[in-house]
Amino acid sequence: MPIPQNISTPIRLLAKDKAFNQLQQWILDGTLEPGEQIYDSEISKALGISRTPIREALQLLEVQGFIEMRPGKETRVTKINKEDALKIYPPLASLHALAAEEAAKIITAEQIEKLKNITSDYEQLIDHQESFKAIESDEKFHNAIVELADNPYITDFSSILQLHIRRFKFVFLKRDPIIVKESLKEHRALIQAFEIHDTKQAAAIMKQNWLRPMKEVYHFLVGETES
Repeated sequence: MPIPQNISTPIRLLAKDKAFNQLQQWILDGTLEPGEQIYDSEISKALGISRTPIREALQLLEVQGFIEMRPGKETRVTKINKEDALKIYPPLASLHALAAEEAAKIITAEQIEKLKNITSDYEQLIDHQESFKAIESDEKFHNAIVELADNPYITDFSSILQLHIRRFKFVFLKRDPIIVKESLKEHRALIQAFEIHDTKQAAAIMKQNWLRPMKEVYHFLVGETES
């Protein structure tokens, strides 16, 4: 896919950070497609920075598992495999279920109202088929709950998993909107559990909210492989 031109990013960012943030976004939103070869000279020209920080950014992305580098040969975006869905979703589902359980103990009416507003925005974005913004809204909902849990280990361990899942979710949200509506129902059911401080129900709904799309994504990727 062609690299977008005239990229604007805050000039205060270091060149490496600018390259890292932009490349990561392009990988997550599908601008750089799975398996696509990356040329540091092309990225350097598009971003207006030298090739050294580009290479440094690529090394960081390799550590995160988003690209594969073969020194002296080629650099490619990692492919999305169906088995990855079964490996990435479950640990994040467990982490966020724990966050929901902890949040249910202490959540306030004001915080619940914030979650309701995010969910309302999420629904509108889905209805208008603004997939990427809908992904961001869904992440905002989950991140608000993780923040309420106030556990840095949950936050840190889930952050990298969420980035990989964003790639899956971008595929997922471009599919049947009826399936996506199930996510809205789960968000609202989770809010109801928070309103009565039901920790077990909150944890169960949160876990389901992650494991249901895992199954949908997995079956979709199986179909892609077979076709």
